[in-house]
Amino acid sequence: MGGPRPRFSVVIPAFNEERLIAECLRSLARQDFAGGYEVIVVDNNCTDRTAEIARSCGAIVVPEETPGVCAARHRGTLSANGEIVVSTDADTVFGTGWLAGIDRTFRQCAGRVAVAGPCRYPEGPWWGKVYARILFEAVYLTYRVTGRVGYVTATNIAFRKDAWSGYDLTGTQGADELGLLRQLRSRGKVAFDRGNPTLTSARRLAQGLTYNVIVSFLYYYALAVTLNRLAGRTVIGTAPCFRTDRRWPASRRYRTRVLAIGWLVAAAAATVLTDRLMDG
Repeated sequence: MGGPRPRFSVVIPAFNEERLIAECLRSLARQDFAGGYEVIVVDNNCTDRTAEIARSCGAIVVPEETPGVCAARHRGTLSANGEIVVSTDADTVFGTGWLAGIDRTFRQCAGRVAVAGPCRYPEGPWWGKVYARILFEAVYLTYRVTGRVGYVTATNIAFRKDAWSGYDLTGTQGADELGLLRQLRSRGKVAFDRGNPTLTSARRLAQGLTYNVIVSFLYYYALAVTLNRLAGRTVIGTAPCFRTDRRWPASRRYRTRVLAIGWLVAAAAATVLTDRLMDG
């Protein structure tokens, strides 16, 4: 408690992640960063051995009973002692130079309040790899041309704790990315380092392209971010958790429901511009 303040606090929300949390924490333990850092795992109502495994790997474990990634990241950030908080996920691993790369980018400009990078899916369907590559290349190109970061992934965003005023607890998935980015951009410069990715499990892609575009992105992300922020409360809750890499077959009834949701979401999303949402 009386030692020097760590440079980084790596915050990892976790709900029943016993299968992947150890690999995540081992990759953090192998970092070649010469400064101090702590790892905080937020136990978001786990019913498996996640907390036990995290402690055995040297992480600090803090509980958060309110379900949802925003509440968990909020609790972990409040508990952080580091000068810079690093947000990531329990199903993600890192190259040995990841923290050193974040530190280097921060030190290149004293006015930077945040440093973001891409995530990649080393396994999974081909379209998932293509999607991630196109998305983050577009983010990087926009950043190089305009100096503005338009999107960040919660698996790879670091920010100065004194520039943070809290996560939007009415939000669900997406509020820990677009909402956080909007807040940080109002406080200073955000950098994007294309060459310092995280490697994330492709399990969230296992339900197929249609599900991920219509249900995961349009409904549980774009529409949820919009409605929850405009209403100031949780209108659309958290998306279902997937703890398998296997795709389950889609029935005709399921496909019909997905397409119906798609039409509803498309009609609602067409009235909202993303940049207005982030800046308005």
